[in-house]
Amino acid sequence: MLSGFSAYLDSIKARDPAPRSRWEILLYPGVWAVGYHRLAHWLYEGKLYFLARVVNHWSRFFTAIDIHPGAKIGRNLFIDHGFTVIGETAEIGNDVTIYQNVTLGGTNPTNGVAGKRHPTIGDGVIIGSGAQVLGPIRVGARARIGANAVVTKEVPEGATMTGIPARSTLVEAEHYAKGFVPYGTPCSELHDPQTQKLELLQCEVDRLRQRIAELAAERDREGAADGSVSIDKKRRTRA
Repeated sequence: MLSGFSAYLDSIKARDPAPRSRWEILLYPGVWAVGYHRLAHWLYEGKLYFLARVVNHWSRFFTAIDIHPGAKIGRNLFIDHGFTVIGETAEIGNDVTIYQNVTLGGTNPTNGVAGKRHPTIGDGVIIGSGAQVLGPIRVGARARIGANAVVTKEVPEGATMTGIPARSTLVEAEHYAKGFVPYGTPCSELHDPQTQKLELLQCEVDRLRQRIAELAAERDREGAADGSVSIDKKRRTRA
């Protein structure tokens, strides 16, 4: 158990350059929130719902992070800074990173799977600060959710989602992210959201130009065919 906890702290240190030692990480509210949640979830599974809620409320007061006791959380969840809300039927995989002010929220249960109102987050997902992931959707493994994005639809594996509503960017995560990407999106200007919007517009312009060229070529072929028919008719008339 001790080795597993040390591995957990090391996994956080690998994703956050700020701490100088494991002792600093022990002061992180996200670490305490996950620890309290383990206890609350154990009580919840034992149908001790009131006690589970007591632990949940104490954790929220102490850490400013609200994780419902019913949420299922995998290994090495890192909640950086806090002010995060995770709903009852949310499921989080292994090695997930969540930045501040994130909500894994629910929707009307009649709109989704019965009893399932909150998202399922795959392994290795990074959710940027202020993002809202809503409803019984699945976020695929290694996906990146950009800051302040609002995600209401399924997210493919390795995709990077930005905007309101969130849309997949042109560059998939595995093409530029060999390791961990802080805050869910690339830091270089080449892949910032504004540049990605320009790239989308440029792709649309290129697509329209290609279509215009195809139509022009088709018109020329039809014109050439009509010209050939006219020449044949003239030759036959002279004959």
